[in-house]
Amino acid sequence: MDHELLNKVFFQFNLTEEIAPYGNGHINDTYVASTQRYILQRINTSVFQDPDGLMENIVNVTEFLKKKIADTQGDPERETLTVIPTKDGKPCYHLDENNVFRVYQFIEDTISIESEKTPEILYEAGVGFGHFQKMLSDFPVWKLHETIPDFHNTPKRIQALKDAISRDAAGRAKLVQKEIAFALENAEWADTVVNGIQDGSIPVRVTHNDTKINNILFDRQTKKAVCVIDLDTVMPGSILYDFGDALRMGGSTADEDEVNLDLVRFDEATFASFARGFLSETKDSLTARELELLPLSVKLMTYECGVRFLTDYLNGDTYFKIHREHHNLDRARNQFRLVQDIAEKEEHLLSLVKQLL
Repeated sequence: MDHELLNKVFFQFNLTEEIAPYGNGHINDTYVASTQRYILQRINTSVFQDPDGLMENIVNVTEFLKKKIADTQGDPERETLTVIPTKDGKPCYHLDENNVFRVYQFIEDTISIESEKTPEILYEAGVGFGHFQKMLSDFPVWKLHETIPDFHNTPKRIQALKDAISRDAAGRAKLVQKEIAFALENAEWADTVVNGIQDGSIPVRVTHNDTKINNILFDRQTKKAVCVIDLDTVMPGSILYDFGDALRMGGSTADEDEVNLDLVRFDEATFASFARGFLSETKDSLTARELELLPLSVKLMTYECGVRFLTDYLNGDTYFKIHREHHNLDRARNQFRLVQDIAEKEEHLLSLVKQLL
């Protein structure tokens, strides 16, 4: 967007600093104030079609967390996001129906970690996401809007892939027959968590649903987990979604768009480090069925993401931001290779969970 227009939008939040692009998120456009005290984001209304419901979720969750943090002598301004209201007291500003903005207070002396995957960082990430779950364990989940309906409903993701194959909107289906075959052959186990939620064997909890490690802010000096960010997809769901998605990227030995598939494998030591941190916060509240399915959740979230990348590729790259030709196809191939490796190691991963318990 035009820089002058963005600064006018910023003024709607009673802020006048100059702003510049910031970060590398797939979905929303993000900017930082020149003072680095505030973050301005344009919400992607193609993806999040109810931005007011989304912001209601974020305000409710962060206000709930602030009270919990204060009660435990923590720092509410540092340990969760702070939404800056507009001049008229609203959590976001509608420039028009396609341009909706919000502002967060910038959390000082923290860093986002993209690629460092030491045992210490993975442990801290596990603690961070586990603590987030623990603090929200008594949040009234029924208050949350579903910001993306059926976000982790894997059977519906598979149906969306089948629809994309039938439409072949970008004329690419003939190029990816091998990937299509892999996706459809693995669909038989992909309904495990959805079925568990439906029959009550897996409890519905508040879930983050996008637990990439770069969605945690770490203390700049100590690298201890400070704050979970990117709350757009906080919704009712299964804790297995959060555990599995964190290790989908955190447990891979390569970036999610690495094209040399020989470099793509799942690291069991990384799994152990993250699981140790996560379970240190959550083990007393997880059910036996949830614990049993932790390894499968990693395979499931990796498979689901591969299906989504492949679907977007077939649709002409309309959802995920791409930075090169065939980027979504590269991502899909990468995720499917990781699924294969996780499947081979699944039994050992379950034994690691049992050891940690």
